[in-house]
Amino acid sequence: MRRRGLDFRRPVRKRFPNVVWWTVCGILVLVLIVVLSREGQIESKPTISRKPYRRDRIMEGVTVTDEMLSSNSVTRQLTDQISLAKAFVVIAKESNNLQFAWELSAQIRNSQALLSNAATRRTPLTVGESETAIRDMALLLYQAQQLHYDSATMLMRLRAKIQTLEEQMSSANEKSSKYGQIAAEEVPKSLYCLGVRLTTEWFGNPNLQKKHRERKQMDAKLKDNSMYHFCIFSDNILASSVVVNSTALNSKNPDKIVFHLVTDEINYAAMKAWFTVNSFRGVTVEVQKFEDFKWLNASYVPVLKQLQDSETQSYYFSGHNDDGRTPIKFRNPKYLSMLNHLRFYIPEVYPALKKVVFLDDDIVVEKDLSGLFSIDLNGNVNGAVETCMETFHRYHKYLNYSHPLIRAHFDPDACGWAFGMNVFDLVEWRKRNVTGIYHYWQERNVDRTLWKLGTLPPGLLTFYGLTEALDPSWHVLGLGYTNVDPQLIEKGAVLHFNGNSKPWLKIGIEKYKPLWEKYIDYSHPLLQQCNFH
Repeated sequence: MRRRGLDFRRPVRKRFPNVVWWTVCGILVLVLIVVLSREGQIESKPTISRKPYRRDRIMEGVTVTDEMLSSNSVTRQLTDQISLAKAFVVIAKESNNLQFAWELSAQIRNSQALLSNAATRRTPLTVGESETAIRDMALLLYQAQQLHYDSATMLMRLRAKIQTLEEQMSSANEKSSKYGQIAAEEVPKSLYCLGVRLTTEWFGNPNLQKKHRERKQMDAKLKDNSMYHFCIFSDNILASSVVVNSTALNSKNPDKIVFHLVTDEINYAAMKAWFTVNSFRGVTVEVQKFEDFKWLNASYVPVLKQLQDSETQSYYFSGHNDDGRTPIKFRNPKYLSMLNHLRFYIPEVYPALKKVVFLDDDIVVEKDLSGLFSIDLNGNVNGAVETCMETFHRYHKYLNYSHPLIRAHFDPDACGWAFGMNVFDLVEWRKRNVTGIYHYWQERNVDRTLWKLGTLPPGLLTFYGLTEALDPSWHVLGLGYTNVDPQLIEKGAVLHFNGNSKPWLKIGIEKYKPLWEKYIDYSHPLLQQCNFH
């Protein structure tokens, strides 16, 4: 124990005098002061700063750096002033205070110039060079507040402006829709003229009628299932002619093609005259009118039965029973036309045929279509090109899924497809009673709660689970309302001008019209007499 206590006492004997300790402490303090003063000098010299500004980010024309993100940064203060001033410029203009708006804009440009110069030289703004700009902008912002351009006022005025713009946009869209629909429904004078002249020619020329009868009697091809059978339901003479002509010109075997064309009583004579006078590379063309189909009556066809209902007539023809809440396109009487709904009765129209290709009258054919007749539909009834590359072409876009019947039977994300070019297996159609399925859904939509527009929604219901997807190149859509990829057009077999901008109308899309017009012979005497050009 004594030895251990002796060890503790040894350092005491070696203790330095107090004077030495004070001297050492003084030297250390002096060294520390010198070091700190030198570091302060280094930080005050921006030209030798070791802190690079390579991490700068540009946001809305203002350089955002670590210095700017500092709460004490003059750059940040200047940027905030600019943002607020821009909002005040809008309000000043709305209040017709153009002089004040000009002053604010000038000061904004001045502040932006300071920030731009600082970003160019890659050094932060100093208080000295930004003090004037910050003070001048602060004065203007204070003046704006005195003019009651405060946040609450700004929000109120901006909301009012947004509401006004939305109302104007809604009104403009409604007018555009109405005028577009009217333009799309018009019959051009030249097309009307052609119908009148052809009808006059038909009834005034017995030889033309005789030629038509002889040709019809000799055509055994009409029921020959080894032929390529196409059907069109249309009242447009020139559009139907383009479909037939483009199919014939691009066919490898035009003599094997049979077109079955159904029109109405008004255009029947004109259609017969046109397709009797003109030949299409040996293509056989049969013309009928749907009024001759005795089975097509109100007791069998739900659409005809609905037309007898006064409420339906008022909805489609008066337009006054819902204060204009329903868009005009949903009230178009053409959607009740039998030429539109005849596609659901193809087996009844052609009882001897086994397979047909249905074509709309607003298409042109650019490739040989004989390959469609060898496609295996795998037991399905309808071969069609799907259109669900975009979400708005799925079932929920066309059908009312708030209705329990729709919700219970159909997947809302099921892929939609297009009418316009469809391969129909009529053997499977008859076996599965597809027309009966169509009747079932049509009868349940008397009050238009399942769907509102056209024949595609009932088509989606009728052929649900009975549709085989075809290669998209068979049917390219959109040439009547949007821009289409040129590569798709180049590869497309059938080009569809679906939409309001039909190629025979003035509102047709100009760059796509040549695709349709090249199949019209404008030197034809009747076309020249009716001013087709």
